[in-house]
Formats: sequence, structure tokens, C-alpha cells
Amino acid sequence: MDKKIAILATHGFEESELKSPKEHLEKQGWTVHIVSPEMGQIKAWAKSDWGQAYKVDKQLSQASASDYDALVLPGGVINPDHLRTNKDAIAFVKHFFDAHKPVAAICHGPQVLINAEVVHGRMLTSVESIKMDLTNAGARWLDEEVVVDNGLVTSRTPKDLPAFNKKLVEEIKEGVHE
Repeated sequence: MDKKIAILATHGFEESELKSPKEHLEKQGWTVHIVSPEMGQIKAWAKSDWGQAYKVDKQLSQASASDYDALVLPGGVINPDHLRTNKDAIAFVKHFFDAHKPVAAICHGPQVLINAEVVHGRMLTSVESIKMDLTNAGARWLDEEVVVDNGLVTSRTPKDLPAFNKKLVEEIKEGVHE
């Protein structure tokens, strides 16, 4: 069961929130691409300073959401703030919801989902600082390590990554959620 997963990110993503899911998904034998509006490399934010640079596998303008079985949105403060104002990123995210494919977002990552207008009526979680943004967008926010709502997997912070990764794999194995 070969799967192909996109991780949509740009400069300033929280390093652990990209690295941990990527490694966990690759351990399943699946292909994971870092998709970004940038070419070449994107730089991580690691807790309180710039972290490692990560190779971009596919530039967003060249990526087709239909080529992927699932989408992961890491957090960080800078990364989602840039992605949520990028028309191509929003269209890419919406495609996964329109196709009922699994989507996972952690920490500040759900900010991108707000701008994609896909959170209304959904249960999810996030870092506490964007709780009100999600509630105002019509989401039902829960303070739990991982929340799953019809293929949408969300978690609060890097400490929730083990539960986030486990649920992400379960949802990808389930496939399309009608």
C-alpha cells in the first residue's frame, strides 16, 4: 500500500512538527514530499532560533494536490502566517478537503485551514493562542492531545507529536473519508 504525502511548509515552520511526522510516515514505507512556495530549501524554526534547512521536494506552483494521498501542515508562528495568505497554498489545501483526503495540522498549522474556510462545524485542536481564531471561524475547539474529525487530524504542540503521528497513519490507511 504505497502512499504519497505532501507536507506544505515555508520558512519558519516548527522543526519538530515537520521532521517527526516526515520520519514517522517514511517508516511506513511511504513517500513524503516537502511542498513549498519556495525553491531549493526552507529554514526551520527550532524552539527559539533558526534551525536546519530542509530540501524542498516540489515547488508549490509545480505540485498537484491530486498526486497526494494526504496533507500535513506543520506549525510554527511564521510558516502558517505566510501560507494562509498564499492563494496557491489555500487552493492546494482546499483540494484535499474537496477530495475528502486526510489532512493533519498541528500547533499554529490550523491557521491555514481558517483561511481555506474548511473549519466551520469541525472539531479540532491547536496551540491555545489560536483557539479564539478557530472558534470565530466556526470550529469546535477541544483541549486534547489529538482530535480527529472525519479525516482531519489536529494536535496542540510538539509534545503531542507521538499521538498526532499515530492518528495520522491510521487516517491515511483508512484513505478517503466520504
